[in-house]
Amino acid sequence: MDRPDDATLASTGFAARGTGQVLLIACGALAREILDLKARNGWHHLDLTCLPAILHNHPEKITAAVRDAVARHRGRYESIKVVYADCGTGGLLQAACAELGVDMVAGPHCYAFFDGLDRFAGRDEITAFYLTDFLVRQFDAFVWEPLGLDRHPELRDMYFGHYEKLVYLAQTDDPALTRAAETQAQRLGLVFERRLTGYGDLAQTLAGWAAPPEAPVGKGTPKT
Repeated sequence: MDRPDDATLASTGFAARGTGQVLLIACGALAREILDLKARNGWHHLDLTCLPAILHNHPEKITAAVRDAVARHRGRYESIKVVYADCGTGGLLQAACAELGVDMVAGPHCYAFFDGLDRFAGRDEITAFYLTDFLVRQFDAFVWEPLGLDRHPELRDMYFGHYEKLVYLAQTDDPALTRAAETQAQRLGLVFERRLTGYGDLAQTLAGWAAPPEAPVGKGTPKT
């Protein structure tokens, strides 16, 4: 299975193969996790296309991009699922998905569904800055450079002065990524905390979508 590199996922996304019955339209920042879950579980009937992960920095563009992707692919699949949470769209993505008749991942953002929606809501961490595996690998491209900290490091305290800690929500137990995340915390002047979340609620959501539909009563294998 092709494993697109992070730079491509950030700027371009990932094209669907045109196979399978169910299409997942996802954020490029989730591509590795989704491809891993597909491979582990043999979900060959799920196809994947990813929008550029850099939309993470421009949430006002996500809803239109998802609408366009659904329109382009709808006729080729039995169903389409959207692997985005609200992701800063202020409810617009949820409204669009309801209008289009497609399911989407529950929750405010990927940090919440990786950590688990109930656990995340109960933490009330308003002074925490979060990173995932993808964002650790792409920290400069998604955080440091867009904020101009590569050119004006003196702006760091203006941007991050109200944060107290950097929380690395780790999808994989990778010592190299942990070291990189700890380095990013030091660069931002924040206390470092790591939580090994795995794929959290994302795995459960995809498993539910991957399950074959139950045969209608009177057709196929009868219920017992």
